Amino acid sequence: MRLNTVLIIASITALFLACLLGSTPMEPGRVFDALSGQGSAADMTVIWQIRLPRALAGFIVGAALGASGAALQGLLRNPLAEPGVLGVSGMAVLGASASLYYGLAALSPWVLPSASIIGALIATALITLAAMRVKSVVTLILIGVGLSAFSGAAMSLLMNFAPNPFSLSDMINWMLGSVSNRSFAEIAFAAPFMAIGLIILWLGRRGLSALTLGEEAAGSIGLNLRALRVSVVVGAGLATGAAVALAGAIGFVGIVAPHVIRPFVRYDPARTLLPSALLAGLFLVLADIGVRIMPTQTELKLGVVAALLGAPAFIWIAMQRQSAGQGD
Repeated sequence: MRLNTVLIIASITALFLACLLGSTPMEPGRVFDALSGQGSAADMTVIWQIRLPRALAGFIVGAALGASGAALQGLLRNPLAEPGVLGVSGMAVLGASASLYYGLAALSPWVLPSASIIGALIATALITLAAMRVKSVVTLILIGVGLSAFSGAAMSLLMNFAPNPFSLSDMINWMLGSVSNRSFAEIAFAAPFMAIGLIILWLGRRGLSALTLGEEAAGSIGLNLRALRVSVVVGAGLATGAAVALAGAIGFVGIVAPHVIRPFVRYDPARTLLPSALLAGLFLVLADIGVRIMPTQTELKLGVVAALLGAPAFIWIAMQRQSAGQGD
């Protein structure tokens, strides 16, 4: 409980810093006035139309990926599991890339996120059917790896036959991940899918704790393994699909956050979900602040920065666990 309180306070502080900092920093008093609706028109435009929706988008995307990663690691009992391991992220990006390739994204600002969510739902449906039919977790992982490989190959094919450099640039930018220029309307579009997914994961948290005893022992105490697999897959699929629809592909945060949190909750998967979501959201908000204040001619993509920071952190965590003789 104390851990969650600390993370909540840190997250609120980070969101406020995201409103303060940018290409032109603002004083705290001006930010408070703008948030309360008493600031100047220019300040309110900067806060309510640019900085605050961007920061909130980064936070909820991180929260969805962090919770999904924690749930999948608990379900698959694999420390390398993350939202992309089941192919949901790849299929969501493929759906968005297809809308860009065929020029459908130009028809409406809602086509691209809709295509992304449709791709995620297709992957979720396929993995759900597999979860209902197969008995081995390893088989489920292999199916997800195959789906990821297929989506990656299909995206490479689309980029190879891109009709013009502009379409290719749009596809690459979407694959790199970013929350710049996001609006409250776009957040509202993705939020219901994300909320439903996170609620499903939260309702299945006790089953993840029981699964630490082993599948046979968990089944002997009344756990429905098939129902748990389906619920986690559907929950992670919806949350991840909505995250990709809002920000594009952002990796590693779904792996790293649960690893950081797990020692603080005594390796209990049920207690890992919420703090993992908060930490991942906090991480993306801070990373996006760094993206905005970094003195570069071209703004770096959030997915690139998340990978540059997340990959070394993951390697360090893995080495620390190995030196301590720990395992999952």
